[in-house]
Amino acid sequence: MYVQQPDMQRLLAVQPREDDWLAWRDYLIIDLLYTTGLRRSELIALTMEDIEWSSRQLRIRGKGGKERVAPFGAMLDEHMRQYLKLRNTAFPQLDYRQLLLTVKGKPLYARYVYNVVKRLLSGVTTLEKRSPHVLRHTFATHLSENGADLNAIKAMLGHSSLAATQIYTHNSIERLKQVYRQAHPKAEKHEE
Repeated sequence: MYVQQPDMQRLLAVQPREDDWLAWRDYLIIDLLYTTGLRRSELIALTMEDIEWSSRQLRIRGKGGKERVAPFGAMLDEHMRQYLKLRNTAFPQLDYRQLLLTVKGKPLYARYVYNVVKRLLSGVTTLEKRSPHVLRHTFATHLSENGADLNAIKAMLGHSSLAATQIYTHNSIERLKQVYRQAHPKAEKHEE
């Protein structure tokens, strides 16, 4: 179960008002989960020290204490910087190092993240399940649909085996036929 690419594009195309730090925080929850494939627990645990701005990557502590690196692009970089500017204005004397905070300046909690994802995905998809894990699944599926190597997806998700990664990737029969027609020398090639 995953969100279609046009639906994710529509969701992320509408950025919050420039001065609304809470709306930016909620937007960033979706953006981080979808753009990096983080688990909900990894998102909550993300600290300022985990962001490597110069190389545009996040240092993630995953299941079983395993560490991995999650690359991110210019747009997520810009979104995190906007959020941090607003967050630091709201909480100039901050005690917590977590990136994402509640309205009281404390670390986010699992139920809150789930509720934000459910609320925001409800505006773009009719999927029954609208959870942070669906965004992780969406991340992996979109990478696969756009030609990413399964081993690279495995590394980005922090999986130890390919079998765990394969459940996140869905190749439709039409996509498989298209790949076959383009790549196999014995496939029937039709003029378009």
